[in-house]
Amino acid sequence: MNLLKKPDRSSFPWFTVGMAGVLLLSFGLHFWGLDRFNTLVFDEVYYVKYANNYLTRTPFFDAHPPLGKYAIALAIWIGSHFQSPQDAVNNLGGVPFSPWTYRWLNALVGSLLPFLVGAIAYHISHRRSYALIAALFTTLDGLFLVESRYALINIYLVFFGLLGQWFFLLALEHQGRWRWVWLALSGLGFGACISVKWNGLGFLVGIYLIWICAKVMQWMGRDIKNSPLLCQNLTLIKLYHLLANLAILPAILYYLVWIPHLQINTKTGFWGLHKQILGFHQGLGSGASVHPYCSSWYTWPLMLRPMSYFYETARNTTEPVPSFGPPLPAGAGQVIYDIHAMGNPFLWWLSTAAIVLLLIELARHIWLFASRNTAPWISRSQVQPGNDFLEVLSRQVTRVILRVKQSPKLWIALYLMLNYAANFLPWIKVTRCTFIYLYMPAAIFAFLTIAWLVDRWLYSCDIEFRLLGVTVIFIIVLALVFWLPVYLGLPLSPAAFQLRMWLRSWY
Repeated sequence: MNLLKKPDRSSFPWFTVGMAGVLLLSFGLHFWGLDRFNTLVFDEVYYVKYANNYLTRTPFFDAHPPLGKYAIALAIWIGSHFQSPQDAVNNLGGVPFSPWTYRWLNALVGSLLPFLVGAIAYHISHRRSYALIAALFTTLDGLFLVESRYALINIYLVFFGLLGQWFFLLALEHQGRWRWVWLALSGLGFGACISVKWNGLGFLVGIYLIWICAKVMQWMGRDIKNSPLLCQNLTLIKLYHLLANLAILPAILYYLVWIPHLQINTKTGFWGLHKQILGFHQGLGSGASVHPYCSSWYTWPLMLRPMSYFYETARNTTEPVPSFGPPLPAGAGQVIYDIHAMGNPFLWWLSTAAIVLLLIELARHIWLFASRNTAPWISRSQVQPGNDFLEVLSRQVTRVILRVKQSPKLWIALYLMLNYAANFLPWIKVTRCTFIYLYMPAAIFAFLTIAWLVDRWLYSCDIEFRLLGVTVIFIIVLALVFWLPVYLGLPLSPAAFQLRMWLRSWY
């Protein structure tokens, strides 16, 4: 029996069962032991307190837009109604809360993220296998798992950004009134994304880039009858559609999100507060003197500097953690509890390699399109007296554009690369201290890229490529199992902990 053979969809609902399995795994990883550490982990020391400040209407300054903290406040408000007297609580956020109270909504959003990634993969390719692989890879990543098991805000940024992208793709598949509805929902998603952190703007910029690309190709190629569905529908979106739904509507939502915050913090208005936030980020330095886990943008794709969100030692597994006491003497700790904000190493390295391969493939296809049947591209015989060189060049470029537009694979590649670039390249100009979690929006499109390559390999005519696809999936699954203790904060011996720190910069 050939397990790599394309299954008979009428005989077994493989996609439904597979996606259900992925989501079940995702929910299990996110919710199991959610209240393991009865303390505030990493930036929970800020965000849980800020969320409680909204509930108690206490003024405070925050360096980011408020929507992420609203979500945590909502989680606390709902969770407090289900908190039992037997739950372990702490008063670190200002009010006695159980960790489950302020973490459950993050875990829920993180659990649903693979579904969103799979939905986007399906709508850009109409391949269920690609959607399933993309959802699986998202579930198997460590950084997204850690970020969504604690009351942090980056997972909301990614969730709303992907929601906006998914709604935009749905708008492309509808016409008339429903297209406007999905475009409006897309704009609301992008507005919510930017209302978590400003760098959520990258998701919206990616949509504008792919739309501009389609419009340029339409202008140069004219005829779009034989173009892929994505290209055809992109060209049907008018500029006023984008301005109304993906510019004005997100801006309105962004302003409205600030109203509850401004009602509590009355000393500074909307623009004055933004000036303060911008000044805070511009005045923040860089390097280890600011924070020991500062990392430069070019280190993120190779995961050279992950972060430790929680680290504590104990004499044995029966001792309570955290201890809230003085640290153990050097060498006394025989058990290490560590929460490492690091991706699945093989998923990150392979996805980075996939981005490089995608760039090479894009360049190769464009070169082949440009040179096919035109050797040389513009021959001397084409440039005759009275035959203008620029006119010949224009015809050749138009021919190339038409060929590119007729390739669905190239449009998928453009969608992935433009969105990856929109979320990654702006960090090149940032001089303040930055951290690896800022790569999360770009990482999603890197995951989509390696998933796309693996899907193509699995359905290749060459057995070598099919085996390569299976091997990649197997390695990424094994990597999650191996590094899972440092994602979930499970007890490790010093030797087992060091075995998982492959690079000195990981400590």
